[in-house]
Amino acid sequence: MTDSAGSGFLDDLRAGYTRMFSGNWVVPVFVAVWVVIVILPLLVMVAHSFFEMKNYQVSYDASFKTWNSLIDSGRWIAAVRTLRVVLMMTVVEFLIAFPFALWLAKTCKSKVTKAVIITLLTIPFFLDPSSRTIIWRAILGKNGIINTVLMELGIISEPMEWMLFSEFAVHFGMLAPYFPTMVFPIFLVVSLIDDHYLEASRDLGASKLHTLFFIILPLSLPGIVAGAVFTMVPLMATWVEPEMLGGGFVNLLGPSLEAAILNLN
Repeated sequence: MTDSAGSGFLDDLRAGYTRMFSGNWVVPVFVAVWVVIVILPLLVMVAHSFFEMKNYQVSYDASFKTWNSLIDSGRWIAAVRTLRVVLMMTVVEFLIAFPFALWLAKTCKSKVTKAVIITLLTIPFFLDPSSRTIIWRAILGKNGIINTVLMELGIISEPMEWMLFSEFAVHFGMLAPYFPTMVFPIFLVVSLIDDHYLEASRDLGASKLHTLFFIILPLSLPGIVAGAVFTMVPLMATWVEPEMLGGGFVNLLGPSLEAAILNLN
């Protein structure tokens, strides 16, 4: 009797959850909550862009002075430069991350190896961005490790100054921290691709490139899109790499906005 009663309770609970989450109210409620906590604050921010700050208080006299100051201050140039850098880094991260995620999901058969690699990929999330970035100054600098070794070997006659405090240094510093955000979504989606599709493609005479472009890429598209979003959004606001590796010569949107926030602008 006890087992029967317990089984009946679990069945009723399972049926209750099924009725709860299979109704037509789930999507409208989710959309409503999303609008309130995400879209509405963005609309409020847009509305506030037509007001001014006077004596650290908002003056509700609508004008275009804020937008004019945005153009006059040159921040739009930083925004365009940031967009160019972000798009370039997203493409580079994808070109490196996709084959790596494909190998990790389909070629690497050792569960221990996968666990170790996935654990190593989480390391950037636990490191302070400043501490993680500043070490590259000792490596890429004029008297850094790379220049010192190359000069000792006679490969170069003078230090390569462009390696630090340049856009190259900023790109290089962004590469490792945002690699996991591109790899993980692609790895998860590729792992879910049924191997029978790949076997059927091979049995039908398709080459590896045909299988890649017509089977794997279309099926992994959700992971690619998610990886691009998870990479682009943080890159748009990053300020550590431009400040520490750009040396003030690579003005991106993140440092520009940080300076405005510090001035309560």
